[in-house]
Amino acid sequence: MSKLELINGSCADQEVDAVVNAANRNLWSGGGICGVIFKKAGYTELTNACREYNVPLKDGQAVITPSFNMTNCKYIIHAVGPDFGATPNAFKELYEAYYNSLVVLKDNNLHSISFPLISSGIFGYGLDNPAMESAKQCVRAYNKFIDDYKDYDVEVKLCAFTASEYEEANKEF
Repeated sequence: MSKLELINGSCADQEVDAVVNAANRNLWSGGGICGVIFKKAGYTELTNACREYNVPLKDGQAVITPSFNMTNCKYIIHAVGPDFGATPNAFKELYEAYYNSLVVLKDNNLHSISFPLISSGIFGYGLDNPAMESAKQCVRAYNKFIDDYKDYDVEVKLCAFTASEYEEANKEF
């Protein structure tokens, strides 16, 4: 049976089949959760795996790599969230980043995933409440996914890193 839960913690620490990286279009190591994931997985190994993809990716796209040195997951799904500072109305692309990650999970016969609040850090600049908006789009994508794939069970952990992000994201639950 499918399940969606909100967690106050890091997506990079969850015991799941796949951890989601809030990726940039070029799949480069960045700050925030992206930097944490690159460090945990192994910068060189993950950078080389990301170089296998034809970049830049589009907002909303998701791709998969092995997790290398991360022992709490098998794979990393790199989801490109929109930069709301550059594209203020990119809600569809944020939704697609979550939904496409779930499809990549299913396409690789995986069943559990942990998400950060995509586009709620520096890419959330300009939104009134980036954590709440990100959680809203995650819930929408999860509901559409379980409706589209009724016979495929997924366990989704949406991770709000700070207490204030958790409080704001929880308004969508």
